[in-house]
Amino acid sequence: LKDQFDNLDKHTQWGIDFLEKYAKFVKERIEIEQNYAKQLRNLVKKYCPKRSPKDEEPRFTSCIAFFNILNELNDYAGQREVVAEEMGHRVYGELMRYSHDLKTERKMHLQEGRKAQQYLDMCWKQMDNSKKKFERECREAEKAQQSYERLDNDTNATKADVEKAKQQLNLRTHMADENKNEYAAQLQNFNGEQHKHYYIVIPQIYKQLQEMDERRTIKLSECYKGFADSERKVIPIISKCLEGMILAAKSVDEHRDSQLVIDCFKSGFEPPGDFPFEDYSQNIYRTISDGTISTPKQEGMRIDTKTTVGKAKGKLWLFGKKPKPQSPPLTPTSLYTSSTPNGSQYPIFSIEPVHYCMSDIKTGKPRIPSFRSLKRGLVSWYFCLQGPALEDFSHLPPEQRRKKLQQRIDELNRELQKETDQKDALIKMKDVYEKNPQMGDPSSLQPKLTETMSNMDRLRMEIHKNEAWLSEVEGKVAARSDRRHSSDINHLVTQGRESPEGSYTDDANQEVRGPPQQHAHPNEFDDEFEDDDPLPAIGHCKAIYPFDGHNEGTLAMKEGEILYIIEEDKGDGWTRARRHNGEEGYVPTSYIDVTLEKNSKGA
Repeated sequence: LKDQFDNLDKHTQWGIDFLEKYAKFVKERIEIEQNYAKQLRNLVKKYCPKRSPKDEEPRFTSCIAFFNILNELNDYAGQREVVAEEMGHRVYGELMRYSHDLKTERKMHLQEGRKAQQYLDMCWKQMDNSKKKFERECREAEKAQQSYERLDNDTNATKADVEKAKQQLNLRTHMADENKNEYAAQLQNFNGEQHKHYYIVIPQIYKQLQEMDERRTIKLSECYKGFADSERKVIPIISKCLEGMILAAKSVDEHRDSQLVIDCFKSGFEPPGDFPFEDYSQNIYRTISDGTISTPKQEGMRIDTKTTVGKAKGKLWLFGKKPKPQSPPLTPTSLYTSSTPNGSQYPIFSIEPVHYCMSDIKTGKPRIPSFRSLKRGLVSWYFCLQGPALEDFSHLPPEQRRKKLQQRIDELNRELQKETDQKDALIKMKDVYEKNPQMGDPSSLQPKLTETMSNMDRLRMEIHKNEAWLSEVEGKVAARSDRRHSSDINHLVTQGRESPEGSYTDDANQEVRGPPQQHAHPNEFDDEFEDDDPLPAIGHCKAIYPFDGHNEGTLAMKEGEILYIIEEDKGDGWTRARRHNGEEGYVPTSYIDVTLEKNSKGA
């Protein structure tokens, strides 16, 4: 390779071009990774659920699993960004820096080689000039010698011409000898430089170019490895993301989703009872002897052949649309309105036009099979007239009302805990100010402390009020389940008992023969059909201090008075108690001495 300087120049340039080509490849791969991660994040953002209130957010396991998969996919996109960042820092950036250094080093080595070649060419030119000069002087000396010999042999030449020719010969001979010595010196110098050029300088430059090219090859190998390592480093995390997606898929529980649907839409109402048999044949009198049909007693009672028992008897509607049976048109005989203390009005019906009223409420059902369904329809109508939302959620079905009340109680308890923490902090700060007056005035904290105490009292009252409503709902649900159980047991006894007017009764010992003559308020249905049993006593207490009990829901007591405990303190500082006469309310736990009975909770 001693004479292949130009070829090595081309080869090193090709090496640098290949290095930059690979760097361009890595750059495009980085752009692909970045775009892929960006598209994944946009996809996750597109399908992520929008923030909504907890009440409206479905918590089905399939939805939760999908949201977890989206989170894992978002983490996966983050790992793709890590791959792109690692490749950009470790591979592409390193390649660009090394390419710049490689170009600088190659340029320096090539310049050194060109300088050595130029120096050798200069030595050769000097040697060639001295050689040509020596050759010229030798020819001049030969001419002077021939001229001297000719004059010396010529007899006609004067002695002066001969002497002049001799001097000229000596001069040319001396100059030829000097040029000979100079040529010899230049030749020796050129030979030395040429040997040094081909055996020392150029091999050293080629060695440096070889080392440079080998380092370039090693750098490419390291970049290839770094390119793969950037991907391999994130494989464990990507595997965890994929495992998270598999776990999310395994967490889908169809039974739990079904239970959530049931809990979400469960109303707590009882299903409607059996439809009574309506016998229209009692108003038809047939004369068998002469085969004529007598005129019905009531002209308004006409039989519609479309609603005969025979046709309706063979139609079953377990999951299909339930046909609306038609009934004889009835006209309400009395429709009253009454005013509640808050000024709202509600309708009051006598039992006789119940069919007419409930046909509007129940969307076409001919009769209400029980007073419980009648009460539910009237109460729902009453609350529709009252307003869309009430404080005690009484406009909702029992089960939904219980959930709403429980959620409100939990929220109030959290607010009460915050106020309690704030009160404790204010008390501690006040103590610090009292011990160190230079830090602040203790009296400046009193208004805030008073406000906090007032908020705590208000929150406790709200909690007691909502707990009372919750206890009422839970008691009604329990009573309703007991009545449902008893009605299921007595179903065979009550089934088949028909009143003289063609309607079935719910009570085996009682038949409804005519409408009562008094009007009923919707609340009277609650008192008549849903009387809650009083809570059992779980202990007793003795009043240590008197308590006036002016606030709503509290129970006044005297010092030394004995009361029954029906509900323990739940951590809010109040205990529910009952007098001997049945009056109930909340009393401060710190004002009484409580004694709980054993095994009271089981009872």
